[in-house]
Amino acid sequence: ALVDADGDMETAIEALRKTGLAKADKKASRVAAEGLVVIETSDDSKTAAIVEVNCETDFVAKKEDFQDFASAIAKRVLADNPADIDALMAMPLNEGSIDTVEDVRKALIANIGENISVRRFTRIESDNAIASYRHGVRIGVLVELTGGDDTLGKDLAMHVAAHDPRPVCVSEDQVPEEMVAAERDIFTAQARESGKPVDIIEKMISGRIRKYLAEITLLGQSFVKDPDQSVGKLLKQANASVVRFERVELGEGIEKKDENFADEVMAQVKGG
Repeated sequence: ALVDADGDMETAIEALRKTGLAKADKKASRVAAEGLVVIETSDDSKTAAIVEVNCETDFVAKKEDFQDFASAIAKRVLADNPADIDALMAMPLNEGSIDTVEDVRKALIANIGENISVRRFTRIESDNAIASYRHGVRIGVLVELTGGDDTLGKDLAMHVAAHDPRPVCVSEDQVPEEMVAAERDIFTAQARESGKPVDIIEKMISGRIRKYLAEITLLGQSFVKDPDQSVGKLLKQANASVVRFERVELGEGIEKKDENFADEVMAQVKGG
C-alpha cells in the first residue's frame, strides 16, 4: 500500500481501509448462521441483555477476536440500551473509542475473511430479578420473575432453553389467537374424520386444545427437572411468578446453505 501511495502513510491507510470495506461488502450476501449468543447482566441482576452475532463457520466463532467483539457488543447493549440494530451499529464499540460497532465489524471481516453480522439483541430492565442461562454458545435465556430465589430463576431459564417444544409465552391468555384458531381447524378436520356425533367431536376438540395450550405455555409445561409437576405448580409452591422470558437460539430462522468444505477447498485449488 505504501508503494502504491508513493510512501504517503495517510493515503496508504485510507486505501487499506477502503479495501477492507470493499471486502466486507462483497461478503455481505454470504450466509452467516454460526457465531455466538452472548449474555451480559448487571451486578444487581435488574438489567440483562442477549446478543446474537453471526459468522459463517464455528471455527471463526471460536476465535478470540470474534468472541471479544461479541462480548463488547453485549456490554454496549446492556449499558446504553440502543433503540434498534442501526442505532447499535452507530455506537462506539468500546467506551472512549471513535470506532463504531460497524467499523469494527467491517475490519473483522477484512481480517478474518468471513461475513460477520450483528443479527439481533434483546434487553430487559426491571425492578424484579432477572435470571439468565446460556446453553453452550448457542442458546441464551432471560427470565424476569417475582418471588422465588436465584436457584429457581436459573432452573426456569434452563427449562426455557431445554424444553421441547419451546414455550411460546408464559400463560394461555398470551397465546396469539391465530395460533389457537389454526390448531382448532386442524383438530376439527381430524375429529370429523372419526364419524362420531357432534357433541363428542366438540369434546374431542376442546380436549386437544387444552393439551396444545399446556404444551406451548411455560406454566402448562412439565418441568424439565421434575416432569411429574408443571412449571405452574412449581411456581405456586415457591410463591413466585414469571413476568416474561426471552429466548434466543443461534441461527434460528436463517436458511443455511448445505456446503461440503472439502469440495469448496478443492474447487478453490483447481481455480487457482
